[in-house]
Amino acid sequence: MTKIRLAFLALLAIPAGLIAAPAANWLSRVAPSPIGGHVLGNPAASTKLVEYVSYTCSHCAHFVREASEPLRAKYVRGGKVSVEVRNAVRDKYDLAAALLARCGGPGRFFGNHEALFANQDAWMEKLIAYDKDATKPTEEKAALRDIGQKTGLYALMGKRGFKPAQLDACINDPASMKQILAMTDEAWNKLRIGGTPAFTLNGTLVQGSDWTRLQAALH
Repeated sequence: MTKIRLAFLALLAIPAGLIAAPAANWLSRVAPSPIGGHVLGNPAASTKLVEYVSYTCSHCAHFVREASEPLRAKYVRGGKVSVEVRNAVRDKYDLAAALLARCGGPGRFFGNHEALFANQDAWMEKLIAYDKDATKPTEEKAALRDIGQKTGLYALMGKRGFKPAQLDACINDPASMKQILAMTDEAWNKLRIGGTPAFTLNGTLVQGSDWTRLQAALH
């Protein structure tokens, strides 16, 4: 009888309850929160981290570059921590980006979110030039679509497979607008965050806005 056959028979003799189940990987689990944020990870995690971000914030882009990988690998993957991203909108440009980040539903959100920050320098450069142009639409939705089209945001999202009509629909979505503004009101007027990024752990505001301090708070 071969060694492989003997090993297989030995495995069958082990009671089912003693065979370790494969560890869960929570990185593929994304769900909307009641206020409209996006939660990555185990919804029953003992530690619930909420990130308040602005897409025009360079500090937020730096945090995402520095912290996303270790945060997911060390804390989220195994179910210890869930991470929820919420908006703390600062201006109309940030609002346009926030609406576009939601295109494609929860399953596409974190990819969109990270792409916006990874390419922030490029579209912010176009945004600065655009801001100097006095000839802009005044109606809100038209203005937001114009921002998307002329600052490189639509082009960036196009590389992620979205068509212009889909992007227009995301800008025009009243439910997304309502949720983004609700999260923004919560951040600035209720929690009274001092800037972005800002974080809460199980509802308590964390002092500091960098990965080093946040990581210390997670332990």
